[in-house]
Amino acid sequence: MSVMNQTHEQLTCYDIAVIGGGINGVGIANDAVGRGLSVFLCEKDDLASHTSSASSKLIHGGLRYLEHKEFRLVREALAEREVLLSKAPHIIRPMRFIMPHQPHLRPAWLIRTGLFFYDHLGKREKLAGSNLVQFVPETSPLKDQITRGFEYSDCAVDDSRLVILNAMQAHENGAKIVTQTRCVSARRENGIWIVQLENEQGVYQIQAKVLVNAAGPWVAKFIKQDLKLKSQYGIRLIQGSHIIVPKIYEGDKAFIMQNDDQRIVFAIPYLTKYTMIGTTDREYDGDPNHVEITQQEIEYLLDISNDHFKTQLIQDDIVQTFSGARPLCDDESDNPAVITRDYTLSLSQDHESDAPLLSVFGGKLTTYRKLAESAMDHLKKFFPELGASWTEKALLPGAENLDSVESLIAEIQHKIKGCDAETANRWAHAFGNRVWKFLNHSTSMHELGQNFGHGLYAQEIDYVVDQEWAQTSQDILKRRTKLYLQFSDVEIQALDEYLVGLHERRLQKNVA
Repeated sequence: MSVMNQTHEQLTCYDIAVIGGGINGVGIANDAVGRGLSVFLCEKDDLASHTSSASSKLIHGGLRYLEHKEFRLVREALAEREVLLSKAPHIIRPMRFIMPHQPHLRPAWLIRTGLFFYDHLGKREKLAGSNLVQFVPETSPLKDQITRGFEYSDCAVDDSRLVILNAMQAHENGAKIVTQTRCVSARRENGIWIVQLENEQGVYQIQAKVLVNAAGPWVAKFIKQDLKLKSQYGIRLIQGSHIIVPKIYEGDKAFIMQNDDQRIVFAIPYLTKYTMIGTTDREYDGDPNHVEITQQEIEYLLDISNDHFKTQLIQDDIVQTFSGARPLCDDESDNPAVITRDYTLSLSQDHESDAPLLSVFGGKLTTYRKLAESAMDHLKKFFPELGASWTEKALLPGAENLDSVESLIAEIQHKIKGCDAETANRWAHAFGNRVWKFLNHSTSMHELGQNFGHGLYAQEIDYVVDQEWAQTSQDILKRRTKLYLQFSDVEIQALDEYLVGLHERRLQKNVA
């Protein structure tokens, strides 16, 4: 592949170059650019295309982490629930969780103690506290022998959109964000990183004063193979898999199911029509690009669900599955389920004159913002003029001037003739007030361009391609809209054809 002609912008020396477009990478990029640093971020695929979109889609304190005495992590995560709920109320919503009591697994006093800590460890203003619940056999979705349980609060989130909104905010504050661009190597030279990048147009270079390695499952591999350096920490890849089935109970509450192996599995209402069941914990030694659920995991999740719910599932009921490899810092635990979910930041600089390398090991979706603040604390000494922390109160794109999601749904249906409740609900929760960026001055659905089915129109597609780095049908259906469960192969092909034409028109416009 030939070396591209370098533009002046590509030769710019950025303060920070971030490798990786998952939640930690975009979180760091967003925090840094908001403090006055020049920032470049590259992602080899689409934003949130790996671990960050394969989560249980929760902003939660991590009730089970209390058993492992991870009080610092739980306290931080509990406080972040309220912070993130305020920052992005369109993509994050409170959810009540019910834990059926299984006396042979955990005694009631232990669960009550854990929930007391859960209620009081972190600042809690918006979320309701925990309570005991009794199940009525006639109305409970649980098996009749399960007669009581405990209920508490956490939050549900659209995980991939949380990544995308952080990237958008970083970009709007001046960060350079590029996707489908792989960092093939980087070397230190005269106190600066020379970073070599590769995309479909060719190979080019940028310079950076600091390199941030937020490559997720590839964090250690990037250090060893691409930087030719020694990693200070080991990484363990833990596969987490979920199954999606037609909803097995009514209502909007989630269930947290205990299992004989001391693990817990969630059953979570998903996209109004489905129940999402997961996650698993197993060592993974394959390619993080291609993580797929195993037959053993499928049987494990079905068995746990069938042990708890009246609605019995078989494998043919599964509508979709998804899996991801969580990169956890190796704490030499024997059991994958108890490896710490806390994050470790490693600052590498053999000599004072060396350009610094900051690598991110571990972490979880809920604490991404605090991880980014910690990263800035590590880098302060290299940037004396670094601005103050700012992300706690800053609304994410779409939350600006948002009274409530419910009022926005009503406004959309009032202004856009023919807009059904399901589409208005999806638009409001995905885009918040940014929905008006692509609805423009439209007054009816007919004005939104080609209809691809299921409430997806050309103007929305144009918007996510232009403003949200979407390039393929999978980018749009899986990570921008969550419509992938409804689209047929024929409908996906029509979308692919439109995107090819759109890409060609954009290229012609750029050439002109």
